[in-house]
Amino acid sequence: MLGRVGHVRRCTATLNPLLGALASRLKHTLPDLPYDYGALEPHVCAEIMQLHHSKHHATYVNNLNVTEEKYQEALAKGDVTTQVALQPALRFNGGGHINHTIFWTNLSPNGGGEPQGELMEAIKRDFGSFQKFKERMSAATVAVQGSGWGWLGFDKENSRLRIAACANQDPLQGTTGLVPLLGIDVWEHAYYLQYKNVRPDYVKAMWNIVNWENVNERFQAAKK
Repeated sequence: MLGRVGHVRRCTATLNPLLGALASRLKHTLPDLPYDYGALEPHVCAEIMQLHHSKHHATYVNNLNVTEEKYQEALAKGDVTTQVALQPALRFNGGGHINHTIFWTNLSPNGGGEPQGELMEAIKRDFGSFQKFKERMSAATVAVQGSGWGWLGFDKENSRLRIAACANQDPLQGTTGLVPLLGIDVWEHAYYLQYKNVRPDYVKAMWNIVNWENVNERFQAAKK
């Protein structure tokens, strides 16, 4: 019996550093923006960008790291109850990190205009025209109840572009299976300081800073 206890203690002593090393590798970090906070003005002001990136996104990252540490501990203990209880926090904070990481790269001070090449052809095929696509995505995004996101996604099964909306910070792919190409954040922290409660004006302004090169890169990757 003592031999078994000693064996368990030795295994635990070996396992704990491994779990610690795994947890350190799982640490998520706040990505740098590819432009200055004021670069998207006048469409999105510097104050919103600073708060949105350095406060809101940073909070999702920090909370995700804390939640994953707790989840790893629960896994090590075989504590299924805690694993289940942590799922909403993983979904919310993990989704917040995923969504915002995509969002920052979807925007550019040199953005706007129209996409080119295969992406434009796919938009015309699936929505009739670029203008119709903008109208449909704008309407779906403005119509989000409460907080959430409007998305252009790629349906890999049918090789089609789709418009979807997700509540809160639900990640598009994890929620619908669509690969995210372009997201518009309609949480109030994304626009209220500048646009107040006029969400349609904010969504309209976002088309002036869409980074279509980034959206096309995501489209090309999704097709593989």
